[in-house]
Amino acid sequence: MEPGWNNGRTTTGDSVKSSWAEQIIELSVFLFLIVPSMVLSSFVVKQGTLNFVVVAIATILRDISLVSLIFFFIWRNGEAVSRIGWTFKKPLREAGIGIALFIPFFSGTVFLENALRLAGFSAPSRPLPSFLAVKGVAEIVLVVVLVVVVALAEEIIFRGYLILRLKTVTSSPAAAVLLSAAIFSLGHGYEGSAGVVTVGVMGLVFALIYLWRQSLFAPIVIHFLQDFMGIIVFPFLGKG
Repeated sequence: MEPGWNNGRTTTGDSVKSSWAEQIIELSVFLFLIVPSMVLSSFVVKQGTLNFVVVAIATILRDISLVSLIFFFIWRNGEAVSRIGWTFKKPLREAGIGIALFIPFFSGTVFLENALRLAGFSAPSRPLPSFLAVKGVAEIVLVVVLVVVVALAEEIIFRGYLILRLKTVTSSPAAAVLLSAAIFSLGHGYEGSAGVVTVGVMGLVFALIYLWRQSLFAPIVIHFLQDFMGIIVFPFLGKG
């Protein structure tokens, strides 16, 4: 048994002394913080009123704050951080699995989004929103930092934390996976309905890999490579 953080609460296997009511209140507070901002960001981005530096810094600070809140919740409940997949046993093997899965993952997402567009789902009005237009060396460094932070934070948030808490609240791992994927897709309204559905499916795949590996390492690697290709490589090649 992996011990939880010693803060006055104890863990027994996967159980903790925080009640179901306490966990649903905790989850409600977290969702109240994250969901409105994700939905609002989709509408703001559509207006094209933001620039890259503002969005990047705001996103980095938001994600760091949310991850800090998650680790506070875990500490408060006396839980082991491995319960949210924060375990990096055999990192080279897990990284290799992530890299190996990325090619079929990336190809599958491209095929799915193109198929959805052909089926009549809406596409974004331009390949990339204007706030993702990166200029100069400083902004290139910033976008790399952004991609790293987003990959780490979103996997902790949507796979590690939300699946853990939603399983408790719903008593259904399947419902937890579906709900976490749906919430994950909310912040991508600027990509059109095809993009939103594709991101939701990506969330499902990330969740399945996470549950299979019992670690966030491989999903983080795939998530990083996906964003790196879409935000940095393709725009640099003129294909974004």
